[in-house]
Amino acid sequence: MGAGAAWALVATPAFAGLGPGADSEFEATGTNEGPTLTSQIRYTGSTGGSGGPKPGGGMAPVGDWTPPACWYEPRTAKEFAKYMEDTYDSVVNMPGQHSYAKTSAGQTRQYYKDGEYKNYNLKKSDEGLWWVAVRDEDRWMEEAAQACDQPPAWVENGETPDLPNAVTPEVLAQLAYNQIRVPDTEVSLAPGGASKVNLPTWAWLDRATFKPVEVTASLVANGVNISATTVARPDSLTLDPGTADATLHPASGECGLNGSGSVGEPYAKGKAGQEPPCGVTYLRASGKSAYDLNATVNWKIGWTGTGQPEEQALPDGAFGDDQDVVVEEIQSVNR
Repeated sequence: MGAGAAWALVATPAFAGLGPGADSEFEATGTNEGPTLTSQIRYTGSTGGSGGPKPGGGMAPVGDWTPPACWYEPRTAKEFAKYMEDTYDSVVNMPGQHSYAKTSAGQTRQYYKDGEYKNYNLKKSDEGLWWVAVRDEDRWMEEAAQACDQPPAWVENGETPDLPNAVTPEVLAQLAYNQIRVPDTEVSLAPGGASKVNLPTWAWLDRATFKPVEVTASLVANGVNISATTVARPDSLTLDPGTADATLHPASGECGLNGSGSVGEPYAKGKAGQEPPCGVTYLRASGKSAYDLNATVNWKIGWTGTGQPEEQALPDGAFGDDQDVVVEEIQSVNR
């Protein structure tokens, strides 16, 4: 998920809850078009860059935790006023738009322009900021993205927004977590060529590719200047041979780091009959197909940021790839 997160109000559930009188029964049409609030958070580091395929992949958190799919960011009164006016115009001028949507748009506009706040608080622009919901553009239809249903809130300078997931260094760290792209986890296997039944296959990851990666998320806008860096450190490698007819080394299938910071040990000539520190022994041939050996790297995650120099833990992550392993019977010749 990239920095271009957006909260679309036109023909989406996000329009509901903008202000008193908004229609809470408004339904999604499955589109993310219309006026948007683009996230001002920026990401640097191992994100895979922009404008192209990302190398490796994103980690999946271990357990039930996931990074936020929506959060709240500050906007100036001028930015907020323009956005609200653009949204209102888009709704009322959309061909075929339902009358209740137009009514809801009018009520919301009136609340912020002609009601309690008087023209979006433009005359108080030096006294505070509007905090508004922003949704990750890649997850905007997920249930988690609908959690930020609080209407935009005016927050005086020096006050803390009373909103869930209002951007803080910790929230930035969680968002950076979701941006991390880790290296592919294709392990080296030996002896080379097809594996043999009842002979160990050695597996290892070199230190050069098995190293920490990090992403920094920062918000520098409208008087807010905070950042957080999330670091993922490889911790172990877990092997799944792709069949029950196999013996893992070690038996748990989890290979920890060795003293050099790598995992496992490269195969060397003469070790064919030895038990590897990390690997698998297949007990049956794969036939005309191949076994799907899954190699999953487990990552320990931590973060530091503005006002938090001591590293704090985030939930562990994992990322794995499948590899085809052909296993053959050992051929013997009787003379």
